[in-house]
Amino acid sequence: MKGISRIDSKGTHGWYVRIYKNGKTYSKLYSDSKYNGKERALKFAQKARKMALETMKNIPDKPVRRLVTSDKRNKSGIIGVSKTTKTNPNGTQSDYYQVTWSPKPGKIKNRQWSVRKYGADQAFKLAKEFRDKVMTDIYGERYIQLKETDQPENAA
Repeated sequence: MKGISRIDSKGTHGWYVRIYKNGKTYSKLYSDSKYNGKERALKFAQKARKMALETMKNIPDKPVRRLVTSDKRNKSGIIGVSKTTKTNPNGTQSDYYQVTWSPKPGKIKNRQWSVRKYGADQAFKLAKEFRDKVMTDIYGERYIQLKETDQPENAA
């Protein structure tokens, strides 16, 4: 029985109900002596668990994914956007602005914009815009609100 455990130790005998959701906990011991026996205490515990689950349904689900807003190693000023250099097969090097993101837990993706093709300012702008779009797609309103509160006060 999920969420219901039997406790038989020293002077304690009963059924313990425990349910968690987003940091909220419901727990209570249904003592054999208080409820006139093991079977009757179990029935009360099962009923209490059912009622607690119904009540906890109304607690909204919290997002489980962490949203990183700063990193001391970041040099571009935008989390997830970095300038990278690739060595081409012929030995020459090319600079890119790269966006890295996680579409789902455990999966990492990236996309790059060539500085040679777009110029440094435009490549950075395209990478930044793409990062904003992909993060909004993943996190929705949460990302938009965080982005608004992260802006410096004197920013236009």
